[in-house]
Amino acid sequence: MRKYVASVIVAAVAMVAAGVGTALAQGGSAPARWVPPDDTIVKVTGNAEEGFGIEHYDGTALFPPTDSEARAECLEYDKRIQRVRCRTEVRVWYRDLAATKNALRWARQSR
Repeated sequence: MRKYVASVIVAAVAMVAAGVGTALAQGGSAPARWVPPDDTIVKVTGNAEEGFGIEHYDGTALFPPTDSEARAECLEYDKRIQRVRCRTEVRVWYRDLAATKNALRWARQSR
């Protein structure tokens, strides 16, 4: 009976030690906070006519050209197909920026 009680005590001490070791390895009882990637878009301001501003989680910002500036750059291509492709890319780019701006606004309002 003594061997049985001793083995139960040893097992209990081992379990407690393992739990404490795991808690210390995890840095306490609080779970780690999730951090988004640095290039995550956190804010989009402006519009296609006046220009957009794109802010990232790491604090960097992009300011793409306005819609008219981007379309003017498309006219510099020699071939018609290149100009059409460029204008289509510009339309899609600004449409997607507006959609991202609306999605961020909706996500913040739904909290």
